[in-house]
Amino acid sequence: MMNEDREQLHGGNVSAEVWRVGDTVRRPTGPWTPGVHALLRHLEAVGFEGAPRVFGVDEEGQEILEFIPGVVPWPSSHHTYLGDDDAMWRVGSLLRGLHDAVATFTPPPGVSWRETESVRDSEPFVDERGLIVCHNDPAAWNLVVGDHRWALIDWDFAGPRPFIWDVAYAVIGMVPLRPSLKPLGWDMEAPFPYVARVRALLEGYELEDRDRRRLMSVVVARVASVYDHLRRNASAGVEPWVSQWREGHGRAWAKAMDHGREHHAEWQRAIMT
Repeated sequence: MMNEDREQLHGGNVSAEVWRVGDTVRRPTGPWTPGVHALLRHLEAVGFEGAPRVFGVDEEGQEILEFIPGVVPWPSSHHTYLGDDDAMWRVGSLLRGLHDAVATFTPPPGVSWRETESVRDSEPFVDERGLIVCHNDPAAWNLVVGDHRWALIDWDFAGPRPFIWDVAYAVIGMVPLRPSLKPLGWDMEAPFPYVARVRALLEGYELEDRDRRRLMSVVVARVASVYDHLRRNASAGVEPWVSQWREGHGRAWAKAMDHGREHHAEWQRAIMT
């Protein structure tokens, strides 16, 4: 790598070595990179500030992205940075801004997207509005909270899905959906305000009533999709999924799936009242 000052960035579960070099981030590329770069350039062109700018590929074949100053609020700082309804509203607004911005995006011919085998899990939720290019991992571990700008990072899994697939994942990964919140900095003596936080996120997104009525079913399906994807790839010996399974990610997603199935009916009624 070039002689510029560099700092290794940590925290991701999928990408290999990621480096900060000056005001840029250098990350590994893959067959999906041309499509992702076309998407990021489109987002910049239409004025969407919730994503890093892309500057190309360096001499070592790593992508060059804008470094966005701020904090990634996961795990222990989740309550500190995303602990109130205003934060959830802003998350919903950010995601809606993204979806509005991609409405005019036309992927380049022959584009390859990552993990396309998961597309079929979302097919039951496609309606007359069709598909958009979703982020597909809009969670607190892929959010930068800055003083003047919030942005989603790690776009490697972007690809066509129904928009509500992204909304459901934001509920899972931003609110979040998990049975234990103590590792995220929440006071476990007090009831977790799940419904209020989901409502705030949906208000920020301006989700229509017809989509609210099916949201929790999509949330449960989205968790199941992540779990099945992780299990299949770990069983097939594909990294980094093998390592993630050994580290307990499968158990965590299984618990989230059980938790969602147990409560989704009551939560669905609550977000409609």
